Amino acid sequence: MPHPENTPKIPLPSDESARLEAVPEAAPETPAMTDQQTDDQRNALPVIVILLCATFVVILNETLMNVALPHLMVSLSIAEVSTVQWVATAFMLTMSVVIPTTGFLLSRLTTRQTFTLAMGLFTLGTVVCAAAPSFPVLIVGRVIQASGTAVMMPLLMTTILQLVPLNRRGAVMGNASIAISVAPAVGPALSGLILQHFEWRFLFVFMLPVALLMLAAGLLRLKNVGVQTSRPLDWPSVLLTIPGFGGFVYGINEIAVNPGPATIVSLVVGLVCIVLFCRRQLALTKGGEPLLDLRVFTFAPFAKGLALMSISMIAMFGTIILFPLYMQQLLGKDSLTTGLLMLPGGLIMGLAAPPVGRLFDRIGARPLVLTGTSILVVTALVMSRFDSGTSMWLGLAVYTVFSFGLALIFTPTFTYSLNPLPPRLYSHGSATLSSIQQLAGGLGVALLTGVMQASRLAALRHGDGTPAAQVSAAEAGLGAAFLVAAGFAVLGVILAFRMTTTPAAAEPKP
Repeated sequence: MPHPENTPKIPLPSDESARLEAVPEAAPETPAMTDQQTDDQRNALPVIVILLCATFVVILNETLMNVALPHLMVSLSIAEVSTVQWVATAFMLTMSVVIPTTGFLLSRLTTRQTFTLAMGLFTLGTVVCAAAPSFPVLIVGRVIQASGTAVMMPLLMTTILQLVPLNRRGAVMGNASIAISVAPAVGPALSGLILQHFEWRFLFVFMLPVALLMLAAGLLRLKNVGVQTSRPLDWPSVLLTIPGFGGFVYGINEIAVNPGPATIVSLVVGLVCIVLFCRRQLALTKGGEPLLDLRVFTFAPFAKGLALMSISMIAMFGTIILFPLYMQQLLGKDSLTTGLLMLPGGLIMGLAAPPVGRLFDRIGARPLVLTGTSILVVTALVMSRFDSGTSMWLGLAVYTVFSFGLALIFTPTFTYSLNPLPPRLYSHGSATLSSIQQLAGGLGVALLTGVMQASRLAALRHGDGTPAAQVSAAEAGLGAAFLVAAGFAVLGVILAFRMTTTPAAAEPKP
């Protein structure tokens, strides 16, 4: 992630540079609204409510399959865990490839067209998954679902930026965080409840009427907001995203469990293609239309916020993987109990997000994010001391406090990062933020599980092979991984100190 001081200096058109430099950081001038903007603001509430509900549905689906993998292995006669995990891997890879193109989609298509595309793909994918006669068809359905999901989140954030005044964005972004935070936590618990009484197909059967309801609501009530452009699609950029983002995400997710030549090649090819993709976007800003406009990085708050978001995502996604392992491997809890124990953390994140957003509008980002990152440091250090004798209820309490710390980080950081962008960069900023979320989340899972495995194997080599030694090795692995998460949280504290206290718009770096 580029450091703010090392961000490429991309020249802006002289008239736009003058306009932006004329805007003071603490008190930006509010331009007079056009008739189009007035109409957009009048339609703001129903548009945002529909998008929030649809985003909750598609994100809920992302984690719905996490506890269903054993059921799939039995039902579809799949012998290897590495094979059935492609249900999750294919979804994640598709998201990482599609999200970079959403900047183009959101600027080219109307709000209704983009929503219909996203929700239509998700609904079609749900039908395919529910009726899948074989594992390959199920994977196809998950890919179609993921294609719609990838568009929905940037659409929500871009629409909020277009409709909500600067001084109220924190509160609205807080409401948006309910969908982002609660849905992934509800997914495993809901899945566990359904699987106790029905086969895995009903995870999609029950989702289908909800998806159809969201699609119908959007078609009936959604209004177009913003202004579309006629920019062309740069196909070389699109083709670079597939091996670039897809290869890199695949590589970092495989490196901990399968660090073979194919994984290394995937990582290298992915990194090379991402570099080529970025070079092409920079070139296109001088004489064309980039697929993903990297001029968002010329705004210092965006670059700072993105770096902080990346660190937080690494800590969060790694911990979301480690905590269930602790509950299942050391405390012997089943998947349903584990999912229910993680549910309060997700609910806390969702319930805290709106008041945190309102606080952001009043006091800015730094005090909230400093408190949140400090909580992450303390709770990760406490979790690093967990062992097989630790109370389940202590684990639940610490994980819930950890989730509250995340709530203090995400809404302020999202809003702080996107606030300074001019309207023409809203869609590109949202797409960039979503892309980095995917990359950082995958990196967090790979890094922390890799540390856990390496530390566990090292402890096993020094042990005597008894069951007690194996438990001790598992404790050592999880403890080391939580310590790494705490280290990333410390970096977050350092970055939080560099945030400005004002949530107002800022000028780009010269």
